[in-house]
Amino acid sequence: MFKSISKTFLAATIGALLVTGCSTSPTGRSQLKLYSKDQLADMGAQAFDGMKTELKVSQQGVDNQFVSCVAQYITKHVPNSVFDGQWELVVFEDEQVNAFALPGGKIGVYTGLLNVAQNQDQLAAVIGHEVGHVIAEHGNERMSNSALIGIGMEATNQILSAKQVANSNMIMAGIGLGVQVGVQLPFSRTHETEADLIGLELMARAGFDPAQSVELWKNMDKASGGERPSEFMSTHPSPSTRIETLTANMSSAQALANQALGKPNCKM
Repeated sequence: MFKSISKTFLAATIGALLVTGCSTSPTGRSQLKLYSKDQLADMGAQAFDGMKTELKVSQQGVDNQFVSCVAQYITKHVPNSVFDGQWELVVFEDEQVNAFALPGGKIGVYTGLLNVAQNQDQLAAVIGHEVGHVIAEHGNERMSNSALIGIGMEATNQILSAKQVANSNMIMAGIGLGVQVGVQLPFSRTHETEADLIGLELMARAGFDPAQSVELWKNMDKASGGERPSEFMSTHPSPSTRIETLTANMSSAQALANQALGKPNCKM
């Protein structure tokens, strides 16, 4: 009886989620998105406000102007359907070599990134990549898939418990590891590659030199000192893989850059 109800409930729940939440990414990949854009924007605003409270905001005018200049060129090419307001950008005093963008028009850049992104074009590659995550609604997709995985694993746990399978905790641990390696990590690598491609197009349309995206990842590889997990166990593609992907799409990006009406002149 329990088994039948669990399977019926699980099938009905997953079916409803798939029907109501299916969409397509900018690169044509199928996505599950269960949250509205307003919900994501609210989450993004709350997270950003929290970071501004917890982290030190840079007061270095030169850095702020440089980063803001690059970001403005990039965000001009974000579709209004994604965000049609004024983007908020904050530079955080932190040695992390990183940046992020959040739904609702929020961009954060850590000062550590400016030691690796050596010019406006390389910074544009990073900001374009992070904004690409927002355009493709990867945050929505990750949360939606996590919710679906949670439903599936909980139902499986109930079935195992009801049948009194020996060592059910060990079985669940194995399923959890399988989900992590088989679904969540490759899925994140897919997101990263997709964001790379969207970011490459964004920076090219804005008039930045797309070839500098490759130079950025060479710098990133040097900055890491080779201390990275294997690509199979990583949520990010290796720098060499990213360089191969960017290079394979460089001709079309260069054509877009050649058509750009204005060339950015953002000074460090």
